[in-house]
Amino acid sequence: METPQEPRWLDNEEDQAWIALSSMLMRLPAALDAQLQRDAGLSHFEYQVMAGLSMVPERTLRMSELAAFVEGSLPRLSQVVGRLEKRGWVRRSPDPDDGRYTVATLTDDGFDKVVATAPGHVEAVRGYVFDALTKAQVRQLTTIGRRIVGAVDPHHPLVTGALDRLRPEK
Repeated sequence: METPQEPRWLDNEEDQAWIALSSMLMRLPAALDAQLQRDAGLSHFEYQVMAGLSMVPERTLRMSELAAFVEGSLPRLSQVVGRLEKRGWVRRSPDPDDGRYTVATLTDDGFDKVVATAPGHVEAVRGYVFDALTKAQVRQLTTIGRRIVGAVDPHHPLVTGALDRLRPEK
């Protein structure tokens, strides 16, 4: 009879790192969501959808590409885009290249909302994340984030580089 293998317990340093990461994963999204709700009447996910569309040519993406970009499922994205459509910020239409797909387009009013919302959101991100880090730590954070995402999902667009084509050069 096989003896069960002993779990690979975290050592003290790993335990401290895990607690810090877990706390960050819980608190940062809530803080960003609260800032956006307070200042713009948007959830963080709604803002990510609109900001993602604002950065691509013609402010239009297939819903499947947008879902990957904003880390959301298609059903969740569809619900959010429906709410944004009611506010006149996004519209959906058949993909002109392949009618089997649906594209989402950021309207002019939606673009204006992103432009008005972005300064406060960037200030919150800077205050919560980047002001607390050195330039070297920012580079490390990028590497660490990509490695962890790659361990969870080796085919994730962040790991494969597919997201790079959606992000404009600065």
